[in-house]
Order: sequence, then structure tokens, then C-alpha cells
Amino acid sequence: MKTTPYRAFLEEQLQDPEVRKEYEAVDVEFALAREIIALRQQRNLTQRQLAEKAGTSQPAIARVESGSYRNLSLAFLRRLAEALGAEPEIHLRERKPEIVPPQNVTR
Repeated sequence: MKTTPYRAFLEEQLQDPEVRKEYEAVDVEFALAREIIALRQQRNLTQRQLAEKAGTSQPAIARVESGSYRNLSLAFLRRLAEALGAEPEIHLRERKPEIVPPQNVTR
């Protein structure tokens, strides 16, 4: 069975505008989770240890790291940042214009 490296597969899939749009939407949601995981691992902390330092539970850390945590408050984010020796940086940016593929025109 032939295997394809993940990056090559991803690049191929992202050629489809619909796939790219969905991937970018999900990628934004998971960016914070990846940052928290990276900082926790750099500091050699388990989820449980981070939870203790932040005054929360290990399952709460797992939810945040899953990228699917929908009700993340700024206060909670500040506690996590403090426990990780970091500080939150929050900003807004303009949305990227939606790319609409050209329609086939018959004459």
C-alpha cells in the first residue's frame, strides 16, 4: 500500500477552494489550542499540572487543547497564560474576501 506524506496530501486537498475555505475556518479555531499545547510542553507540564497552576480541572485543559472549547472567557485565558508564564494577545483583523470560482459560461 502506497502512503502519502501528510503535507503533500494537505497541499493537494487545499487546491479545492471549498476544502481550503473549511480548512482555514477550522485552522483559526485550533490555533490557540496549538499555542497552549506548545507552551505547556515547552514548560514540561502535564495537563493536570497546568490545571492546578491555573486553578481549574484537567478536563477543562483537555477541552481547551482539543480546540473545540466554545466558551473560553478572557478571564480563563488570562489564568492559563499566567500559569504558562505568558500573556494573552488579542486582536481583530479584517476578514479575507471570499474567493468565488468562475462559473462556466456557454455561448
